[in-house]
Amino acid sequence: MNPMNTTNPMPAQHSTLHPALRECAEAVAATASGIRADQLGDRTPCEKFTVADLLGHLGETLSSSARAARKEPQSGEGTVPGMSAAAVAEYAGLAAAAWSAPEAYEGTTEFGPGEMPAVFAATITLEELALHGWDLARATGRPFDLGEETAQLVLGAVEGIAEQARANGAFGPPVPVAADAPAFHRALGAGGRNPMWNG
Repeated sequence: MNPMNTTNPMPAQHSTLHPALRECAEAVAATASGIRADQLGDRTPCEKFTVADLLGHLGETLSSSARAARKEPQSGEGTVPGMSAAAVAEYAGLAAAAWSAPEAYEGTTEFGPGEMPAVFAATITLEELALHGWDLARATGRPFDLGEETAQLVLGAVEGIAEQARANGAFGPPVPVAADAPAFHRALGAGGRNPMWNG
């Protein structure tokens, strides 16, 4: 998860943010469901994580996100070693379902580094699903396609947190991407990823 400054949450409405969360969660679930045991030790575009490491990180983030949407206390477990791809697929669905409730976006909640506006927690969840979902897909040779509206929301989310995330070491240096490149490619570049990464 990306710890960051939460004083300026991005404006987002349930009616637009939740469909994007659902689309990204479905893409993550499809990706995770296709990961083979012999791919768990492979490198990913997120340099500090192997496929297995990334499954552990993403699974715990999504579990934490579902608790945040329900306004439940956090467990403080951190990255879970040995998390299965099937569990990550399940957690993606659970997180999307938890954020389907309009009241999930109201007030504040516990997530990641502490208490923050619930809308901001949902926005971080979107960024985590999109970027780390792509990381998993790219590392394991699977597609990760998002619609244009979702891609634009992801781009706004990533650009909104990029400076703080880089300061905290959560994002690497930005990767130059053409200004007329697809929105998701620009989001990847802003998140320190090369959209053409091939291992």
